[in-house]
Amino acid sequence: MAIHKAACIGGGVIGAGWVARLVLNGIDVSVFDPDPEAKRKVDEVMKGARRAYKRLATAGLPKEGKISYAATIEEAVREADFIQESVPERLELKHKVLAEIDLHAPSSAIVGSSTSGIKPTDMQVAMKKHPERLVVGHPYNPVYLLPIVEIVGGEQTWDEAIELARECYTEIGMKPVVIRKEIEAFVGDRLLEAMWREALWLIKDGICTVEELDDIMRYGFGLRWAQMGMFQVYRVAGGEAGMRHFMAQFGPCLQWPWTKLTDVPEFNDELVDLIATQSDEQSGQWSIRELEKIRDNNLVAIMEALSKENKGKGWGAGALHKDYVKRLGVGAKVSPAAAKAKALKKKKVRA
Repeated sequence: MAIHKAACIGGGVIGAGWVARLVLNGIDVSVFDPDPEAKRKVDEVMKGARRAYKRLATAGLPKEGKISYAATIEEAVREADFIQESVPERLELKHKVLAEIDLHAPSSAIVGSSTSGIKPTDMQVAMKKHPERLVVGHPYNPVYLLPIVEIVGGEQTWDEAIELARECYTEIGMKPVVIRKEIEAFVGDRLLEAMWREALWLIKDGICTVEELDDIMRYGFGLRWAQMGMFQVYRVAGGEAGMRHFMAQFGPCLQWPWTKLTDVPEFNDELVDLIATQSDEQSGQWSIRELEKIRDNNLVAIMEALSKENKGKGWGAGALHKDYVKRLGVGAKVSPAAAKAKALKKKKVRA
């Protein structure tokens, strides 16, 4: 399914990231966010995304889609065939917003939620007309660069909606992974939360500082994870005998008291001050916008490097990056009039 007109409900960090990815793929986007600063915030994210895509899209970019700002949700979704909701993680707010989207969006529109952990079944109860079209489409920041998106269906979600969502996200250069069972926080955030919890203990107990912990990750296993993930890395660690040997060798470690498991340190002012102070010492010399630029440059460089591996076919995110750059380049060579005609033709065929 090709996206012809998109709507983004919520223009914060994640919502603006969606706007950037869609617009830089040549798709018009209507944005609704009641924050009077929404346009400025989206513009800031767009600046960073354009800068990153100049490095990323070596074969050229399609003509940018247009961004418009709607006064209401109804106005934003009225003509959209793809809608991404990215409002704060409060279930009552999700219910209110999704009910309005459901009431006013075309019946054929796919609705994705950027929620980091709320189950789609718990959200779609507010959708009285077409709950079957809601899926979780959980991205990672920055949305315009990181390709992964976790797709989760609820009890009322149709298989067809999941497949259409997969096509939509693939169309804009993402790597959709359909989560097999509905579960809170899905897969990525469950892994991150476990690491975050253990990291808080290590800082609180004075084992290391936030900078030392980050160094251990970015100079060590973070580099391995970036291109192989966890299980493929451990397969290699098993030597010629592979995963079975690794499991036999390190499996018993799971019984050792190495981690705090599900124990959580008290989240009080003292812990916040400790971590915030160390974070200021680590990164206070850069503004957030400067850090975003450094992050984006590094991500593009890593994906470019990975795109040259595997005899030029690309490896991991690099393979997808290679295909995405090529696809953007094709869009750059298509005139806006031809692209519109092609889109209309596809729409007629589906009808």
